[in-house]
Amino acid sequence: MPTLIKLFSMQEVSLHNSNHDCWVVIDGKVYDVTTYLDEHPGGDDVILAATGKDATDDFEDAGHSNDARELMKSFCIGELDMSSSPAIPELEISHKKQETDVAQKLLNLTKQHWAVPVAMVGISVVAAFLYIMRKK
Repeated sequence: MPTLIKLFSMQEVSLHNSNHDCWVVIDGKVYDVTTYLDEHPGGDDVILAATGKDATDDFEDAGHSNDARELMKSFCIGELDMSSSPAIPELEISHKKQETDVAQKLLNLTKQHWAVPVAMVGISVVAAFLYIMRKK
């Protein structure tokens, strides 16, 4: 007989965000880690900071051992309902437009700030002239 897996929305998971009721999402699975908070080697603050969002990156970045991954299985209460998750918007990629924008910005900057390089050249010419005149 197949086992039924309970699905939770991210909104529902985010409601369980205290040290008395703490759920986290890692790799699409929902874990009730309330009873483990006091035992967590990194402290309960680390886990509490990861509630209400996908904590997969935080979990992986911490470099958990295989034992920790095995222990996690005992806290799994279901899976994240991906259909209830907000869709990730697709990015529009346009290389030509970006190049034009950068070139246009650079051109605008040179039009606005032309006096600075001209002044520096002028000061350099005057300083060189005074230096040569003083040597004679």
